[in-house]
Order: sequence, then C-alpha cells, then structure tokens
Amino acid sequence: MADAAGPHAPSLNYTRLFESVALLLVWAILIFGFGVAMPKSFPTWGNFSIIFASYAPAALLALAIIVPLTAGDYDLSVGATLTLSASMIGVLNVWHHMPILLVLLVVLAAGAVVGLFNALFIIYFRVPSLVVTLGSTSLMSGLVQWMTDSSTIGGVDDGLITAVVGLRLFGIPYAFYYSLVAAVAMWYVFDYTPLGRRLLFVGRGREVARLNGIAVDRVRLGALIMSAVMSAAAGILYAGVLGSADPYSGLNFLLPAFAAAFLGATTIQPGRFNPWGAVFAVYFLATGITGLSMLGIPLWVTNVFNGGALILAVTISQLTRGREASDIG
Repeated sequence: MADAAGPHAPSLNYTRLFESVALLLVWAILIFGFGVAMPKSFPTWGNFSIIFASYAPAALLALAIIVPLTAGDYDLSVGATLTLSASMIGVLNVWHHMPILLVLLVVLAAGAVVGLFNALFIIYFRVPSLVVTLGSTSLMSGLVQWMTDSSTIGGVDDGLITAVVGLRLFGIPYAFYYSLVAAVAMWYVFDYTPLGRRLLFVGRGREVARLNGIAVDRVRLGALIMSAVMSAAAGILYAGVLGSADPYSGLNFLLPAFAAAFLGATTIQPGRFNPWGAVFAVYFLATGITGLSMLGIPLWVTNVFNGGALILAVTISQLTRGREASDIG
C-alpha cells in the first residue's frame, strides 16, 4: 500500500501561509506596541469601538474600489462620490426637508448615475479609466461646493444617525456591521458565483475573456456602477457617523481606501484583490493612524503613513505578481 505522505502527496506551502496572515500578525504587533505605550487609553474596548465605527465608511469605500480593480479598471472618483452622497443627504434632508428614506434612495440612484457616466467614457469612448474618474472627481467636487455653498450642513435626520452609530452590538456601532455584511456578500460573489469568476477573468485578460464568450464590456459596466453605488452607500454611512454633511473631508478617504485595497491584496489571498484583505487593511491603517495620533504625532504624519502604506503595498503586490499569476494591474 502506497504511503500517503509519498513524494506526490501535496505539501503545505508555509511561505504562502505566512503571506496570507502576515498583515494580521503585523496588525497584532502594532496593537501590542501601542498598548504597551499607552496601557490606560489605547487597548480599551471603547477606543476600538470608535475606530471600528469611524472607519466603516473607509472600509466600504475600499470594497467599492476592488470591484473595478478586479475587472482591470481604476475608479479614482470613489471619494468624490462619497462626498457627493453625504452632501446630497444634507441638502435634501436638512435644507429641503425630504424624508430620510426617500433621500437615501435618491442618493443611491445618484451613485448609479455616476457609475454610468464613468462607464460611458471608459467603455464606449475608450478613454482610460484613470483620466475619466479623475475628471469626474473634479466635476463632482465642484458640484458639491455649489450645492452646499461650501459649508458644512448639520442637523441630519436622527433616524439615520441612530441606525449608523446609535444602535450597538457588543458595544460597537452598527456602522461597522454594515461594512462587514458588505464584505461577506462580496466574498461570496467573488469566490462562489460565476459573476465573480467573470470579473476575475476580465481583469486578467480582456481579449482572452472575450474569446471565451464573456461579455467583457457588460462586466466592466456592472463593476463601475457597483463601485459608484457602494461609494454612495459609504457616503450614507459617513453622514450618519458625522451627523452632518461635510463638502471636503470625504475626499480624504481616497488615499487610505486605495492603500487598503492594494495592501489587502497582499494578505488572505495574496496576489488577488479580496474583500477580507481590504477590510483588514483598512483597520490596520486605522490602528496605526489612531495610535500615532494618541501619541501626539503631528497630523501631517497621517498623510505620510497612508502614502507610505500605498507605495509599500503596490511594491509587495508587484513582487507577488512576479512569482505567480495575479489580477493586480
């Protein structure tokens, strides 16, 4: 009887396993280090509850980014879409007294329109996605300043604030669980449905995917629309977390969300954009930023931290791509 552990038996790839959990290990070390430095303030449930809730919009934005990235397109307009969404809530709900549920539907529909607008130029006119989404970012930023008169709008409906941060489970506001549900749904779609496989095939080679009968343009269209709708949903979370509509600060989520998307592609499923990696990366970055802020580090360090994380993440992703098949472009 042949030995099951013979030369042809599959062996555990420890390098691959380490890559899959490396970011989680570094995150744990980061938490331990800040906990030792600030034992009375950092390692508390209240502090992590604030981190989980306040970075939920960034987590949802990172999830929005990886949908078109998986299909081979970049969407730089996600931060502007988030800001537009939050600003529309302020204008329609606070200034024009529209019911909050109707406003949320209008906001999500506006997100779909943004996705269609981007897709029109990217897919139909064949303009590079970086150019189109950068242009739509500037367009939406100007529209937001016009809508809000460049002012913060307070007094958002209490129902939204309660649903986002007022209700809690295990002491953590529901905002975190909304992003978690989105991650679960995306993980299921990416890993267990034909749609997820089509997205992956399109991202790895559009011509090959087209020759295999996949409607490439339709997949890309759906990815861009979904990205914009999820960005609009992130804006809803952001308005609920703040309790107001800020026409400027939402754009600050773009860099950390992109950094998290690429950093997340180095963990859980290395070499592939994946929802769990993106969410873990968001909270890894959030932990670092929060810890440094609590230590009294100047605010400019936040940009350095996020920018350095993005460069490092893309570099590691390229190294991973050099060793194995990857959908990281």
